[in-house]
Amino acid sequence: MISKTLKYLVVIACSVALGGVASSAPGAAQSAAPAGQSSSSDEAQAGAQLFAQLKSQGEIVKSSPLYDTLRPIAAALTKVVQPKYRYPIHFYIVHEQQPNAFAAPGGNIYVVDSLFYFVKNKEELEGTLCHETSHLLHGDSMALMKKDQAIKARAVAATILLGPSIENILAITAIAELDSMHYSRAAEEAADITGSDTCAAAGSNPWGLVWLFQDFSNANLKAPPEILSDHPNDAHRIQRLEQHFAQNPATFAKYSSDIKTATPLKVPKNEQEQFLR
Repeated sequence: MISKTLKYLVVIACSVALGGVASSAPGAAQSAAPAGQSSSSDEAQAGAQLFAQLKSQGEIVKSSPLYDTLRPIAAALTKVVQPKYRYPIHFYIVHEQQPNAFAAPGGNIYVVDSLFYFVKNKEELEGTLCHETSHLLHGDSMALMKKDQAIKARAVAATILLGPSIENILAITAIAELDSMHYSRAAEEAADITGSDTCAAAGSNPWGLVWLFQDFSNANLKAPPEILSDHPNDAHRIQRLEQHFAQNPATFAKYSSDIKTATPLKVPKNEQEQFLR
């Protein structure tokens, strides 16, 4: 499953792909293209629309003590990732019940406030955000949008050919979902590897990603967050990361795998959030 915010992204994907894009909304400058890039590109427009959608829903947190925790982490990661990405990168806190974080087209990374209270240490939060910046670098959001549209188009064509019975519709939907999952698994595994590289380059212990997956495995969540949804199982991802660390000792050997060395994450008990409207 995906969060309702990611569902907004899928809806926006369809409008962008079909050419039905609204004019730039307030906040669109947060994801505007730099000089030399078209500000009317699909990616920038999709990012601006999502920002406007979240703002209209009152989900973007304008001010919160949690930003004091987020800003230094975001600054360190942006320093590493920004030279590789064509749009300005911005981090926003949003309000939802399930711990989550996700990257949107155009450079915005949204961090759910409950994630700050779920992670056990600073390295796990950094690992999550490193993972999400990888989706920006890999162009995963736009690729997923285009793939989602193509899958839906094939499903509609199959419905026409087979007839719109309930059985056929259910079967076609299941096939479409499985098709989409294969892409997500490949994208997420690649984001894990690139994310660990980003963490190391930013001076953050990349073992935070491993610890995060272990925590999610032990948690009883109603729905998996973006970083786990439709993805390879935790054990496989941990194995891949450990293999990557072992194969690149010059980068990773200096970092401890012992969670006892992790940095405690200090967050306020009461966020006292004010929302952007």
